[in-house]
Amino acid sequence: MTELELDALPVSENDRLIGVITSRDIATWVVTEGGDPKEVRVGQALSGDVLYCFGDESIANVAERMAGLWAPRLPVVNQDRRPIGIVTLADLIALKPPPQARQVRHSRQHAHSARQARRARRAAAA
Repeated sequence: MTELELDALPVSENDRLIGVITSRDIATWVVTEGGDPKEVRVGQALSGDVLYCFGDESIANVAERMAGLWAPRLPVVNQDRRPIGIVTLADLIALKPPPQARQVRHSRQHAHSARQARRARRAAAA
């Protein structure tokens, strides 16, 4: 995980998703509990209640679920629960700026235009 700069990996058994192991799992359940990382097996430390999404789900549905669960990533599986990837918040952000960002940008442009108009009125009155 360190070499690949990953903080989570999906775990499968018989080509089916069974969990996810995170750097936090390793730090919390292995190291702080006095376990030897060279001896403890992935299956002993992984998060078994795995949240996931399907590859054919809409981006809007997945984004809503991730937001509701405060999940920074979700494994993606096919209909047989075979892992096919991971979707992250960064992936979703890269697709389209959130509506709030566009509204803020619009508000800033409006505020800038209003300031320019006030300056022009002051200059004309002077």
